[in-house]
Parts: sequence; structure tokens; C-alpha cells
Amino acid sequence: MAIANSRRAFLTAKVVRPALPRPLGALAEAQFAELCTGCGDCARICPEGIIMRDGAELPVMDLNAGACTFCGACTEACETGALVPGQAWLWRARVDEACMSRQGIACRACEDHCDAQAIRFRLITGGRAEPRIETGLCTGCGACIASCPTGAITLHQNTQDTEVRPC
Repeated sequence: MAIANSRRAFLTAKVVRPALPRPLGALAEAQFAELCTGCGDCARICPEGIIMRDGAELPVMDLNAGACTFCGACTEACETGALVPGQAWLWRARVDEACMSRQGIACRACEDHCDAQAIRFRLITGGRAEPRIETGLCTGCGACIASCPTGAITLHQNTQDTEVRPC
């Protein structure tokens, strides 16, 4: 049961924290936090250099720095069992209102950088184009995030009815 953000929840220290995209192969958040020692082996071995530390000194993916190639080096480097091969990567891209194309400014940088071709633009009135992300095609690699000039694309955990593919 999730605890809603409220004054009461804040005062009782039961604040819901947003999920963070942990490195490839991360176990469920509670298990991950228990097993991960924060050694940094996954960050050091990452060829893309996109694994950083969060406020709790645990590894988190920073896809503003670049895209994940899903090479699995981070999972292989983890000796604690916090990252294991075969865990599904449930993160998918989402575009917010800061998107330049939604504001009538021609920009399709995200579409150009999406190797999975999961981003399409649909023309709408007023000379604007609406970006659409096909969650079935989106791998959650983050190439679109790094390329967006306004930072309008973020990752969100996709927990709805979609095909779960192992990494």
C-alpha cells in the first residue's frame, strides 16, 4: 500500500519517494538498497559513464549524460547480488509540456536519436506536432533524454500491461 504525500505523512516520515532508475539488473528497490554496498564498481565499469550516485550513495542511471547500451557490464561487476542478469528494465520515456515541438518550434531531436524508432510526431492544429512514444517499442535507453534541448523527456516506470522483456 502506497502512502500518499500529505502533511501527516511528512510529519511521520512516511513520504513517498519517486522511484529512481537503478542500473541494469537492479532488484526491487528494498532488496537493492539492502544488498548494494555503494562500492561503485558498476559506475567504474560502465563504458557510457552514466551511472552516478544518489543522495543515499547508491547507484542511479543519469541518462542526461548519455544513453544506456544495455551491455550488462554493470551487472557483471556487481559482487553483492544487487544487480543480477535477466531482470526486466521497466523504464520508458515520457514527454512533458516543455517539449519545443508542442510549443510550435520545429524540433525532432528525440526522434532522430531513437534507434528503436519508438518516437513519432503527429501533426496537430496550429502548426505544432505532438510527440508520441510507443511504449512497446521504447527500450528506455535514454538516447532521447540526452538529445532533448529542453529536458522535456524523463523516464518513468512502466507497470501497465506491456510485454516484459529481459535485459
